[in-house]
Amino acid sequence: MDGQLRGRCLCGAVTFKVTRDPSSVHWCHCSMCRRATGAASAVLVWVSRSGVDWEGVPARYRSSNVAERGFCERCGTPLFLDYERSAELAMMVGAFDNPRMLRPTHHYGVESMLPWDERHDVLPRQETDLGDPMLQGLVPTPPRAPR
Repeated sequence: MDGQLRGRCLCGAVTFKVTRDPSSVHWCHCSMCRRATGAASAVLVWVSRSGVDWEGVPARYRSSNVAERGFCERCGTPLFLDYERSAELAMMVGAFDNPRMLRPTHHYGVESMLPWDERHDVLPRQETDLGDPMLQGLVPTPPRAPR
């Protein structure tokens, strides 16, 4: 990478620049990422929290007792997943201006992969590791009652 990956939300109210190379890029098939993105899966780009410069302030939603999700309050674009116990943010690949170079290396949370979401790649597949220190005690935020 050239050391400067840029991105933004759909409306442009929140922009970012990543100044350090990502440590990992992967598909996530968990149900929380599906709901947060409105897609069958998410592609997460793990970058150093201190290596992201923001213009505009992302809104945050506490999606579980261990993480928050960042998004644009104006247009709703999902921007990141932020685990409290991590020095990194998991940025959403779709928010990057040029995501072509951000190629996933594996699939995560494959126990939640939708049966019709057939990926014909040879990338390694991993189930969710609830023993991971970032996920210790994970409890999703319960949905609100309908109005």
